[in-house]
Amino acid sequence: MQTISVKCKLQVPVELRSKIDQTLQGFADACNQIYETAKRENCWNTTKLHHKVYKPVREATGLKANHVCQAIRRVIGNAKAVKQVHKFRPTSLSLDARTFQYIEESQTVGITLMCGRVKFKLSIGNYQMALLKGQSPTAATLNKTKRGDYYINICVDLPTDPTGRTPKVIGVDLGRRDIATTSTGKSWSGKQIQSVRDRYSKVRANVQSKRTRNSRRLLRRLSGRERRFQEWLNHNISKQLVSSAKRSNSALAFEDLTNIRESLNQKPRSKTERRRTNNWAFYQLRLFVGYKANIAGVPVVFVPPAYTSQTCSRCGGIHPIKGKSYRNGKAFKCGRCGFEHDADINAAINIAVLGKSVSLPGSPGMSCQLQGQMSLFPTIQI
Repeated sequence: MQTISVKCKLQVPVELRSKIDQTLQGFADACNQIYETAKRENCWNTTKLHHKVYKPVREATGLKANHVCQAIRRVIGNAKAVKQVHKFRPTSLSLDARTFQYIEESQTVGITLMCGRVKFKLSIGNYQMALLKGQSPTAATLNKTKRGDYYINICVDLPTDPTGRTPKVIGVDLGRRDIATTSTGKSWSGKQIQSVRDRYSKVRANVQSKRTRNSRRLLRRLSGRERRFQEWLNHNISKQLVSSAKRSNSALAFEDLTNIRESLNQKPRSKTERRRTNNWAFYQLRLFVGYKANIAGVPVVFVPPAYTSQTCSRCGGIHPIKGKSYRNGKAFKCGRCGFEHDADINAAINIAVLGKSVSLPGSPGMSCQLQGQMSLFPTIQI
C-alpha cells in the first residue's frame, strides 16, 4: 500500500471561519508551549512528554483531548525532521480518526473544532472523488492558505502493484544543465528552471535592498511561486519517468546523491554557483519518483555515483591521469576506443548497467579499465 494525500477545498460559511481560526490558533499555541517544555527539559519521548504537558496545555488552550495529543506528535515529528524548529503558526491542524470523518455519500467531512463537531461540504472534482472512492481515511490535515481559503489534505492508502525483478533497467542521470537524462536518450533541460531561479534571485536581492514595509510579504510570495513551479516541474518529470518504465517493464536506476551539496560546497565556487547548487531540488524529484513508482509497481534502485560520468559506456575506460576526464561539458570522447556520445546519456547508460547488477545480483555488473588494469566498481548491496 502507498499512502498519498488528497487535497480538497472546503466550503466554509462565513459564520464558521472564526471557529476554525480559533482552533488553528489554539493548536499553534499548544505546539509552541509543548516545544518550549520539551526543549527546556530535553524531553523528546512522546509518552514522557505527554505526561508533562497534557494537563497544562489543555487548561491553557481549551483544546480537545485529541488535539493536544496531535500537537505533541507534531512537535516531536518536526523536531526529528529539521535541525531547528521555528515558531508554529496558526495555519494547519492535524486530525485523526476521532477528530475527522469523511462521508462519501454527501461528499462532506466532519471536523472536530474547539466548539464541537462541524460538517463541511467538499469542493472537489472527479480526480479527487476517484481517489477517495471506497476509502475510510483516518488521518487528515486542515490548512489555511494565505488568501484565507481552507483546504483539507486527506491521507488515503492506494493498492500498489507488486514489484518483481526485471532484466531491463533505465538509468537516470541527474544534473543542473539537464535535470534528468535517461539511458534511452530522453532528457529534460534545466534551462527554464535555471532562468526562473536566476530571475527570482535578482528580484529578491532588489526587494531586500529597498527594505520597504511590504518587503517581507513580497519575499514570501516570491518564494511560494518559485517553490510551486519547481514542484510542478518535478511532478511532470517523475510522471514521465515512471510511465516510460512501466510501458517497457523496466526498473529505474538513480545515483545515490546523499550529501552531494556538502561535498560540492567544499570546493571553491562562486556565490552564484553555490546558490544554484543549493537550490537543486533533485531530492524532491527522487521522492516524487519513489511514490509514483511504488503505485505503478516499478522497481527503483540506487547505485554509487563514483566514475559514472567518467567511464566510457562502450569499453569501460577512464582517463589514466588522476583528476582528468574524457568528458568535456556535454561531450564525451573516449581516448581509449574513440567512442563519442552525449556525456549525460553516457553516464545514464553506466547507471543503468550498475542498476541491473542491483536488480539482478547474478548479472555480470560493470567495471572500468585504467592503464591496462581492471578496477571493479564498489560492491553494491541491497
